[in-house]
Amino acid sequence: MSRERLLLSDVGGMHDVKSRLETSFLAPMKNPEMRQAFGKSMRGGLLLWGPPGCGKTFIAKAVAGELDANFYHVGLSDVLDMWIGSSEKNITQIFDMARRNAPCVLFLDEVDAIGQKRTQLRGGGGMRGVVNQLLQEMDGASNDNEGVFILAATNHPWDIDSALLRPGRLDRTLLVLPPDLPAREAILDLHLRGRPIEKLDLAKIAKHTNGLTGADLALVCEQATEYAMTASIETGTVRPITMKDLGRAVKDVRPSHGPWIESAKNFAMFNNDDGRYDDLLAWIKQNKIK
Repeated sequence: MSRERLLLSDVGGMHDVKSRLETSFLAPMKNPEMRQAFGKSMRGGLLLWGPPGCGKTFIAKAVAGELDANFYHVGLSDVLDMWIGSSEKNITQIFDMARRNAPCVLFLDEVDAIGQKRTQLRGGGGMRGVVNQLLQEMDGASNDNEGVFILAATNHPWDIDSALLRPGRLDRTLLVLPPDLPAREAILDLHLRGRPIEKLDLAKIAKHTNGLTGADLALVCEQATEYAMTASIETGTVRPITMKDLGRAVKDVRPSHGPWIESAKNFAMFNNDDGRYDDLLAWIKQNKIK
């Protein structure tokens, strides 16, 4: 659990994502009087989904900062236990901890692993129990979840048990795609801080990184740092990171989300009766992905 104070203003670019977060999740949370006046229920949570390495965890931390809430990160390793019944107890203990420390953002990372479709769990009685317990805790059937804000993230929303996506649970979704131009510039700046650099035109570099994820951009900075450090070791004098280093690194790093896009495109095209993947299909069309 942490109280790291990040805000949405710390998230570079991504104005559409931040606007939708504010409208669908944060504004009602911050205005209880208006919420009450309009009879707006705050049951349920928010699912962040999209390709890996695009900042879903960072955004979740920023949401916690906006709500001035504790942040508790939950992964599969925090839940699973080899002993029968222990995984379900872990789920209960996690939610109890969140309630004791409310206001709290409970962030379920890779929720498709924790809440996998029960129809796919052949003989997986243990995991079925985990999903059932998670549903019970999210419903707050035996405890009050007031002040516990549930966020979840996944790269594979099509693998999540449909019961988790029903109203009152993870009933709001937000697609988080590779960063836009302002976000890419901000990410480059973040990963170069504290390193020896010459005067850099990061806006110019960012224009050549379309399609790279946040993780890819971090790798660009690492590669550029290695080039400068290798040259410095050879001469015995620190040589700062240059535009040439960054340009070379950009050419060397390829977008990492190709396999995800291929898989996601198939699901979006053939399993979109409810419009769940409209945003992804629009992005694929806009970027002329075949």
